[in-house]
Amino acid sequence: MFTHNLGYPRIGSKRELKRACEQFWAGKSSKDELLWIGRQIKRQNWQLQQEAGIDLIPSNDFSLYDHILDTALLVGAIPERYHALVDGKTNRELDIYFAMARGVQGNGLDIKAMEMTKWFDTNYHYIVPEFTKNQYFKRYSDKIIIDFEDAKQMGIVTKPVLIGPVSFLLLGKEKEAGFHRIDLLEKLLPIYIDILQELAARGAEWIQLDEPCLTLDLTENEQIAFQQAYQKIKKAVPNLNILVATYFECTGENIYVATTLDIDALHLDLVRCPSQLDDIFEQTDFAKTKKILSLGLVDGRNIWKNDYAKSLKIIQKAIDTLGQERVMIAPSCSLLHSPCDLDLEQNEQVLTPEIKNWMAFAKQKLNEVNVLRKLSESASAPLFAQQFVENQKAIQSRKDSNLIHKPQVKARVAALTEKDSHRPSPFSVRQALQLETLKLPLFPTTTIGSFPQTDDVRVLRANLKKGVISQEEYDAQIAIEIEKSIHWQEEIGLDVLVHGEFERNDMVEYFGEQLSGYVFSQNGWVQSYGSRCVKPPIIYGDVERPKAMTVRWSEFAQSKTQKLMKGMLTGPITILQWSFVRDDQARKTTAFQIAIAIRDEVVDLEKAGIKVIQIDEPAIREGLPLRRADWENYLQWAVEAFRLSASGVKDETQIHTHMCYSEFNDIIKHIADMDADVITIETSRSQMELLDAFIDFKYPNEIGPGVYDIHSPRVPETEEMLALLEKALVNIPARNLWVNPDCGLKTRRWAETELALKNMMKATTLLREKVKEGVC
Repeated sequence: MFTHNLGYPRIGSKRELKRACEQFWAGKSSKDELLWIGRQIKRQNWQLQQEAGIDLIPSNDFSLYDHILDTALLVGAIPERYHALVDGKTNRELDIYFAMARGVQGNGLDIKAMEMTKWFDTNYHYIVPEFTKNQYFKRYSDKIIIDFEDAKQMGIVTKPVLIGPVSFLLLGKEKEAGFHRIDLLEKLLPIYIDILQELAARGAEWIQLDEPCLTLDLTENEQIAFQQAYQKIKKAVPNLNILVATYFECTGENIYVATTLDIDALHLDLVRCPSQLDDIFEQTDFAKTKKILSLGLVDGRNIWKNDYAKSLKIIQKAIDTLGQERVMIAPSCSLLHSPCDLDLEQNEQVLTPEIKNWMAFAKQKLNEVNVLRKLSESASAPLFAQQFVENQKAIQSRKDSNLIHKPQVKARVAALTEKDSHRPSPFSVRQALQLETLKLPLFPTTTIGSFPQTDDVRVLRANLKKGVISQEEYDAQIAIEIEKSIHWQEEIGLDVLVHGEFERNDMVEYFGEQLSGYVFSQNGWVQSYGSRCVKPPIIYGDVERPKAMTVRWSEFAQSKTQKLMKGMLTGPITILQWSFVRDDQARKTTAFQIAIAIRDEVVDLEKAGIKVIQIDEPAIREGLPLRRADWENYLQWAVEAFRLSASGVKDETQIHTHMCYSEFNDIIKHIADMDADVITIETSRSQMELLDAFIDFKYPNEIGPGVYDIHSPRVPETEEMLALLEKALVNIPARNLWVNPDCGLKTRRWAETELALKNMMKATTLLREKVKEGVC
C-alpha cells in the first residue's frame, strides 16, 4: 500500500513565512530573500515527510499567500486592472501576485485587491478568481515546475498538487453577466494539459488534482463538466497517474461522477464522512475497476489522535474488497489546517502531559499515516504493536478522564427554555428606546473593535509572558494605550468608541484563556490568510466562565469618555468554529455551553454601564454544512446559540454583531433571525455587492456596510467611501445606516488607520450634509 499526504503547512514550524512576507511588504527585505526563505520551508517539509515514511510527497502545496491565487497566476487569470504592473521589460510576477492579494497604492497606481472568502467550512480564506465572458487563459507562472525540479534535486520525486480545473472555475466569480464560469472549461483545459504534459516529461509519476467541489450540490452541467474534463486530461497524459482528491464532506449524489472519472485514484475524506466507503462499494462498480482508493483516515482539521483500532477496521474493509495494491492511506485533507509540530510544546504548565497525550499535530499525523500502513500489513505488524498499544491507552485515557465533564455546566444547558433566546421586546420597540437613550446622530460612526497591535504592544505582551515585567506594569501600559486611542477617537469625532483591544492576543484565544474546558498550545499556529496566522484554542471539556472576562477594561474605557463605549465580545459560533473542538459530543452542545458563558459576560457588561455591546459572529456562515439539505438544522441551533448569548439584557442595551467575508443571500433570513440591533458586514471589496442580499430581503434592523477594506494597506479616498455610502443609502433607511470599516484594525499600521478613518469621517460629514440639504 502507498501512503501519501495531500499537503503540509506552509507557514514554517515557527511562522518563518509570516515574518518573511511582512518584512518584504515593508520593504525591509528583497524578493530573493523572501524566495530563499520559502525555498527553505519547502525543502524542510519535503525532508520531514520523507523521514516520516510518506511514499508520495506533495509539491506545489506551498504558497507565499494562497494556493488558489497561485493557480490564477499559473493560468494567467489576471484581472485587467493589474495589467498596469506588466511593463514588458522585467519580471513583475511577484508584484502582480501580491497586488492581486493585497491591492497596491503608490507610484501613480491605486489598484484594489481581489475578493477573499472562506475556504469551504474552514477558517482559511482564499482569493476568489475573477472571470469575464471573453476570459483569456495563458500559462503565466512556472512555480509548479520549479517546485517539482527543486524536490528532484533532493532526490525526491514528488506528487505535484493543483486545484482541479472544474473546482478552480466553480470557486471563482463571474465579473459580468451573460455567461457561467463553467463555460470557460474548454479554454482552461489546454493550459492544465500543457502543465501536466511538462510535469510528466520531467519525470512526474503522480499528479494530485484537488476537486473539493465534488462534495457540493452540483448541477447536471457541472457534473458533465467533471466527466468531460478528465476524459480529455487522461487522453492527453495517459502515462501520468492522476489522483483526484475530494474532502470536507461526502460525495453524495456526485458519487457516480466521482467513481467514473477517467483517473487512476480517488481520495475520500473518511473523517468527515465515514459512510461513503460503504456507499461506494454498495452503490457503484468502483470495485470492478482497477482504480486505487485513497482512504483519508487521519483528521487533517483537528488535533486529536487517530484511533488506530477504528481506522484499521476501515482499512481492512477496503483491502477485503479491493486488495492491498488498490488501497492508499492518507490524511483526510491537506494538513494546512493543522499546527506543525506537537514536539514544540514543551511547557507543561500550558499544555499538561495528560491532555497533550491525546493530541497529534501535522508532523505526528504523518507518523500516524505510516503506522496505520504498517499495522495493516500483517508482516510488519509486530514491529509496530507497541505503538498500537500506546495509542489505545491514550484513546481510553481521554474517555475516562475526570477533566472533561462538569455536571453544573450540563445542568445549565439542560435547563434552557425558549424564553432564554429571545429579547424582551421586538426590534421596532427596542429601536425607539435606543434612539431615545443613546442619542446617536444620523449615520452613527464606529469601528469594528480592534486598533493596530503595534510592535510595542506585542513586545509588552511577550515581556509579560517571559516574566520580564509584572502584571501590574503590563496593565499600566495597556491603560495608557487605551486612553490614547480613546482621545484620538474623540478628536476625529467617532460616535461609538472602542477600547482598542490592546490587551487581547486573538479574538478567540483571549476568551478561551479565561474559560474552563480550554487548553492552549505555544506554537499551534495555523494560517488564516496570507501572513495572518492564528493559534486556535483547544476545547477538551465542558466550557464554563469562572469569572468576568472583559468587564474591567470596558468599564475603565467608559470612565475615560462621555461618549458611548462599545463592549467587545466574540460570539459562541465563532469561538466554536475557530477552536479545535472536542469530538466526543455534538458541536451544538458545545456551542450552547459557550453561549451561556458569553451571556453571563453580556449581562455583567450591562450592569457595569456599557450600553452598546458587540458580539462578533464572522464565522456563522463558515459553519454551514456543505450540503444544502443539512443547512436548516445547523442554522437553527447556531442562531439560537447567538440569541441565547445576547438575550439577557434590557431593550435599551444595543446589541451589535459583525460578519465578514461571507455570501449572505442564501442565509439572510437566519441572519435576520439573529435579531441583533445592528449588524456590520464586509462589503467594500465587492463594491457593496454583498449588501444586495440585505436589500432584497428588506432587512429590518440597522446595518453598517463596511466602507473600506482593512485587509489591504491601500487607503481609499473620501470620495470613494462617500460613493459607497450613497449607494447603500439608496435602499437602506437613513436611520438604519451605520458607517464603519470592513473589519477590525489589528493587522493594520497606525498611519494607514488614521488616514483611512479620517477619510471615513469626512465622507460621513459630507453624507449628513447632503441628506440635510435634500441632495440624497
